[in-house]
Amino acid sequence: MIDMVFDLDSGTLPTAYPFALWAALVHLIPELTEEKFAGVLPLRGTENNGEMLLPKRSKLVLRLPKTLADHLAARLTGQQFDIAGNTMRLGPAKTRPIQPSPTIHAQLVTGICDEVLFVEHINTQLGEMRIKGKLICGKRRAIKDDQQSMQGYSLVVHDLKPEASLELQFVGLGEGRQFGCGIFVPYKVISGLSEG
Repeated sequence: MIDMVFDLDSGTLPTAYPFALWAALVHLIPELTEEKFAGVLPLRGTENNGEMLLPKRSKLVLRLPKTLADHLAARLTGQQFDIAGNTMRLGPAKTRPIQPSPTIHAQLVTGICDEVLFVEHINTQLGEMRIKGKLICGKRRAIKDDQQSMQGYSLVVHDLKPEASLELQFVGLGEGRQFGCGIFVPYKVISGLSEG
């Protein structure tokens, strides 16, 4: 797995952009639907009244198998999408290797509405994957449009060994990777989690 990073013209998108963005990507590259672990990392921006303002030098990051990288870069560079009436143009692409980190986080991992049951379910999944790590469950989050919704919690997993960190970043947790859910990235803000 690798991250394919595209320069992105800044602008405004609806906060429910993940559904329309995936539909636009699949329209251009239908074979994306065949890749179980392919995903789109959440865009970084400022949310306000149902809209997301993207800063200058924004990036669109797709996580996908290395075998797709060159083909995808050639097909997507320079493309312009209409995302719910907002124009989004992709610039040049470059690959970025996925790095192991003892602490990783996902903006939204889908799952059970009850936080205690959610954490239990995640621990069960990690156990099945033979991954040992500690969890910090964040706030409840959702993305939704008129047709569909994804709900869950933000999640930090820490005290991971390098191999476990890479595996979790490669395969993620929960459903909806194509909408930015369950995709983990290194988290550099937290320190001292193991103390005490």
